[in-house]
Parts: sequence; C-alpha cells; structure tokens
Amino acid sequence: MRKIALLSAGGTGGHLFPAQALGRELIARGWQVHLATDTRASHFLSGFQGIEVHEIRSATPSVSSPVKALKAIASLCLGTVSALQLIGRIKPSVFVGFGGYPTAPPGVAAAILRVPVVLHEANATPGRANRFLARFATAGARSLPGPALARKAIDAETGNPVRDAVLNARSPFTAPQSDEPIKLLVFGGSQGAQVFSALLPAAMALLEDKVRNRIALTLQVRDEDRSTCEAELARLNIAAELAPFFGDLPERMAAAHLVIARAGASTVSELAVLGRPSILVPYPYALDHDQSANAAVLSAAGGAEVIAQNQLTPEALAVRLADFANNPSSLTTMATAAAAMGRPEATNHLADLVEKTARV
Repeated sequence: MRKIALLSAGGTGGHLFPAQALGRELIARGWQVHLATDTRASHFLSGFQGIEVHEIRSATPSVSSPVKALKAIASLCLGTVSALQLIGRIKPSVFVGFGGYPTAPPGVAAAILRVPVVLHEANATPGRANRFLARFATAGARSLPGPALARKAIDAETGNPVRDAVLNARSPFTAPQSDEPIKLLVFGGSQGAQVFSALLPAAMALLEDKVRNRIALTLQVRDEDRSTCEAELARLNIAAELAPFFGDLPERMAAAHLVIARAGASTVSELAVLGRPSILVPYPYALDHDQSANAAVLSAAGGAEVIAQNQLTPEALAVRLADFANNPSSLTTMATAAAAMGRPEATNHLADLVEKTARV
C-alpha cells in the first residue's frame, strides 16, 4: 500500500510548524513524507529530518504594479509546471496544504492530477491561498471555531498542530508570589521586536521600584537595536536577557509568568497548549487582519488581553504590568482559561483526517 504524503507550506513559522508536526506524526505511522515550499523556509528546516524538501517557485501577486503582478503570475505558472513534474515523479496519495502562496502551485497540480487535497488553516480568518485552493479541496481542517474552509468537502476542527518542543515543555502554571521575580517574555518576529524594544524600557521606567525590581525580562530585539535597549534597561537595573532569536522559545514560554507577543496562529496555539497568560499585540498591517481574529478567540475565552499597537503606549503597558504584579491571581485565571483552549491532540486529529482522505 502506497503511503506517500506531499505537504506544502509558506516559508514562515506559522505555516511550517504545523507541517513539521504533521510530517513527524505521519512518518511515525509509516508514511513517506515530502515538503514543497519556498526559499524562505531554510531557517526552519532543522525540524524536518526524514522529510525530503522540494523548492517550488511562487510569488505573492501584487496589486500595486501590473508589471509585478504579471511577474508573480508567471512565477506561479512555472511553479505549477514544476509541481506537476514533482507529483508525477513521487506519486503522492494525498496533498496537504498549510497556507501561503507557495502552496498554490502544488495544490493546483495535485487537483489536476486528481490527488486528494487536504487544506489546513491555522488562522481564525482563512488566508488567500487557502481560499483559492478551497475549490479543489477534498477535506478542510480548521484550527479554530468558524465557517468551513471548503464547504463542498469534509470539514473538521482539528486544532493547530504544535511542535514536539512545545508539547514536551508543558508544565503547570504557578503565579509568582509577592517576593518572587516576575518572568516576563516578550517576542514578536522582526516587526514585533522593533516595536517592543522601543516600548519596554519606557514602560519599565514608569513602574514603581518595588514592581520594576521584580521583573526578570527576556526580550527579542533586532541586532541594530540591541545595544541601545541593553543600555536603557541597565540604567534601570532590570535583569534582562536580550537576543535577536531564541532557539528554545517553547521552553522560555513555559517558564514565563506573562508573555507579550504578536498573535500569529502558532503563537496563539502554543500559548494555549502551554496554558500561559499573555498580552497580544496583533500585527496591524496584515491584509486579512488574521492576527486580530486569532487574538480575539483567545481573548474571548479569557486567556489573553489584546491591545492594539496604536494603543500600546508605555503608560498603558506599565499599568497592566503593575496590575499583574499586584494581583497575581489574575495571571492564574488567564493561564487556566488559555489552557482550556489548548489542543495538544491536534496533530493526531489532523493525521487521522489525512489518512481518511488519502488515496491509498
């Protein structure tokens, strides 16, 4: 029996981490797994051991320039030709797309060659690539409650698969006592890091000494902002660890009493699985406002507070930090609510759907 899966994901962690989790589960079930993605994925491929990776040309269609739009369409067409050749060679029994424009060429190629198409949507609001491919879908899997991704296909709410590192880092949440450090973790990718590294020192300066002296800060910063931020925090005598990237982020999230972050699908899912309280600051310039929708789901459950970036002033953040420090039980309440939204079994549910849909 032929059990070959072709996974495809855009070159960001939000798309690739669920693909990585599913790929490892399918391999454990005796499948051969391939991944089709773009050049951006190189930073995340360390978790794809045992999975053959294929680079497929793609592009994001532009509405600002007809020339750029034509180039993008040409790149997508060339990518589809390459994907047809790849699928003809490896003969997968199922295609699984995780969103992002790099999934469009292999998704179309799979439909042309009558390979069952499973789409997984990590965000509360489906992305454009998944909305395009939905017409070809045999099954659609959602991470969060909402309308069916593919209305003429099998629909399932599987949750969002998270990495083994996240599952292995799970531990009970314990709020800090009044004389204990408050472990604050702040991260958000390159754009979030720029905003947060400018904001945190200013907010810390507004805190009372008894609160500020308890903060143990872990902060993602860009290289170009690091020295300035370190100097400002040192002037305030704040214990801080700064870096442009943390390879052990799941463990740091699990150790935190409070997380401040963007609201990408993987971040929201991982916070829920870990059961950690958070302040979410959605990226304000996303075309589909997907992060705002993701954050709203966790906020409605009581597991996070959401602050729009244009409202996240040093004064506003200082007030929230002081309140959490003086009322640690509120952190426990948020952690419990977040954990209730967690779906640690999501990878198994998605793998079951894939096996149910596959042509084997």
